Amino acid sequence: MPIHEDDEMMHAEEVYTNASWRKTILTLVLFLIVAALGLFAISIGASSLGMSESIRAIMAVFLPMDDVSHFAEVVVFQLRLPRILLAIITGVSLGVAGAVMQGVLRNPLVSPFTLGLSSGAACGAALAIVLGVGILGTGQYIIMINAFFFSLLTMVVVYAISRIRGASIETLILAGVAMGYLFSAVISLLQYASGNEQLREIVFWLMGGLYAAKIENVMILIPIVVILTMILMRYSWDLNAMGAGEEVASSLGINVKQVRMACLFLSTVLTASVIAFTGVIGFIGLVSPHICRLLIGSDHRYLIPWSGLTGALLLLASDTISRTMISPTEIPVGVVTSFLGVPFFLYLLVRRKRRWWQ
Repeated sequence: MPIHEDDEMMHAEEVYTNASWRKTILTLVLFLIVAALGLFAISIGASSLGMSESIRAIMAVFLPMDDVSHFAEVVVFQLRLPRILLAIITGVSLGVAGAVMQGVLRNPLVSPFTLGLSSGAACGAALAIVLGVGILGTGQYIIMINAFFFSLLTMVVVYAISRIRGASIETLILAGVAMGYLFSAVISLLQYASGNEQLREIVFWLMGGLYAAKIENVMILIPIVVILTMILMRYSWDLNAMGAGEEVASSLGINVKQVRMACLFLSTVLTASVIAFTGVIGFIGLVSPHICRLLIGSDHRYLIPWSGLTGALLLLASDTISRTMISPTEIPVGVVTSFLGVPFFLYLLVRRKRRWWQ
């Protein structure tokens, strides 16, 4: 091999290594920003509890402190901290699921919402609210379990339809859109037949929110989200190869159909797990991957964690604004999320004129 070719390869390797280090550092910085916003969110709300008192209440768990009031402990650990942790976990889940779905289907419009998963979960919840019909469980958990299983059922039906038609990406997406419309029709029928209290509960569930956050729910979700995200990260190289086309991925020894099925299933479980506790929260899973792709590119080794952290940042900021803007009244978090994210997303699209989906 000529010497100049060796020099070019060494230079390319050096550039790649430097870019990887830079993206890794930026990922850590983004993580610290999310943590800082979470700490700030703990200190603000309807009750008069400042930053210093909130931090002392948290530190009292690890260090003995006599000047921490019972009121501060209740506000921090029973009201604010579970909600903030749920916002972070939900944002991470929706962002990661959106990035993986868009990557595996090579379509920038794909998200848990467009594939019908959110509509399926809402339909399951509405059935439990109006008719008391549940697949498993009773009492307060019947709505959550119904939402979870109906979301999984939606992906099973969508994937089965696409398999009948030869597992084409276009058929899968269109089947998801069709299932979303079907579930929306069922939800509308249930709303028409419901009473005032049931209708109110359905509307609140469709808006989504973190107002019912409990530390028990957070403890259930943390291991699910961490494990599934780590598993999905292992498919990063496969998703990068599939981004160049199915033929290229197959030539590299990747079983495209198997990877697609595994990624869609894991992303569905990830989405369904959080939606079951929060209700329908749209936009995050669609926009977070777009923002990150515009900023750092399409390498899924960094795109997946960045999408998760960006989703957490968007949802945490939106929820903090929704509960404090006209406190003690809350604005639905989905409304604030759209107001925050859409202008920023459009700004990035207008600013970056090159073709960014690769």
